[in-house]
Amino acid sequence: MKRLMRRLTPDIKAIQEHERLRVFGRLLHDPNLWHLNRRSAAGAFAVGLFMMYMPPFGQWLMAAAAAIVFRVNLPISVALVFVTNPITIPPMFYAAYLLGALVLGQAVAPFDLAFWAEPANWLSILYPLALGCLLCAMACSVVGYFGVRLAWRWHVLRQWERRSARRQAAAVAETVHSPVPMLGDGAERM
Repeated sequence: MKRLMRRLTPDIKAIQEHERLRVFGRLLHDPNLWHLNRRSAAGAFAVGLFMMYMPPFGQWLMAAAAAIVFRVNLPISVALVFVTNPITIPPMFYAAYLLGALVLGQAVAPFDLAFWAEPANWLSILYPLALGCLLCAMACSVVGYFGVRLAWRWHVLRQWERRSARRQAAAVAETVHSPVPMLGDGAERM
């Protein structure tokens, strides 16, 4: 799991020298931002999945700032923000709007281009959309955090069980193949 994540993440030096990330300056040199362990990966998933429901302008910058504040893996946090893209944003944000309208008890606006083209109608959906995005962000963040922690723990336990089984098999093989002194081979009789 670690090897796969390391292969997929960009080079640390390239990120530290990125022109738009220079805003963070020396903060990018914190080694905790680059460690890959259960805590940092789970925290990075929580940050990235939360930020993907924020307004689509500057999500990656907000994810980078949150990763620095919470000292979790920066590349994973920023990469997860890109789950939202021009193809996924409309269904994700419409589902968030539906959730917000449901929680507020408001009537749902029709999924009609004429309705959505009117700027005045945008104000009527802004509050349910914001509430829905916040609820979805919190839910995705919690599920991502605990999902990664559980998956990481399961993986470690599975690896530990495999090593234990290999050691037991090696111990059994060693006892089976070890020479046992015979009575006629110089062993003393009692």
